[in-house]
Amino acid sequence: EVQLVESGGGLVQAGGSLRLSCASSGFTGSRSPINWVRQAPGKGLEWLSGIYSDSSTAYPDSMKGRFTISRDNAKNTVYLQMDSLKPDDTAVYYCAISRGETVYDAIAYWGKGTLVTVSS
Repeated sequence: EVQLVESGGGLVQAGGSLRLSCASSGFTGSRSPINWVRQAPGKGLEWLSGIYSDSSTAYPDSMKGRFTISRDNAKNTVYLQMDSLKPDDTAVYYCAISRGETVYDAIAYWGKGTLVTVSS
């Protein structure tokens, strides 16, 4: 059974940093990338970043510079380092596994999310 558990969210002031963690299980041997996706209050899902089994990464242009994705395969954990946070970054952040082998594929598995609140 595939399980994803996010942690590291909380309340932070604008300009601060957080590192989110996604611990996975039941995913051994898969080549599907792991992604971070967020949903701000009243808004739709926004893809933030993805990381492949070989640790290569992908970002939308809007996210380049402030957010950094990484993984520790020995710990089965993916991280999202978030710097220079803004109030608009307030959202529930989800860890998610792509159905296929690219970050452009639909999501097959979701975590329950961790809430990040950025105060002004």
